[in-house]
Amino acid sequence: MENLKLTSEQIHTQLKLLPDWADIDELKINKTFKFSNFVEALSFINQVGTLAETAKHHPDIHLYYNQLVFELWTHDVQGLSEKDFDLAIKIEELYTNFVVESKTEESDY
Repeated sequence: MENLKLTSEQIHTQLKLLPDWADIDELKINKTFKFSNFVEALSFINQVGTLAETAKHHPDIHLYYNQLVFELWTHDVQGLSEKDFDLAIKIEELYTNFVVESKTEESDY
């Protein structure tokens, strides 16, 4: 599949599916995720790493103790492509499941 740079209209349509993600000058999208602690955040990074390897599309990741900032953009097109939004959706799904699992594990104690 060829990477094509999305138009402004396409970007804004895609962002409606990801309301918590921020658009940075139509070049990148990003979102901050919060965790209970450093270990949880690090565990989530590793799970996203597996997703990224499978997708062959790698986000920039910034770790701040219990927060992660994911930044997505497609280097080949110097902007946003479908790959960015596909991976963002997968990260969202993973986070939803991760939070549910974490709360389940906490309630087991």
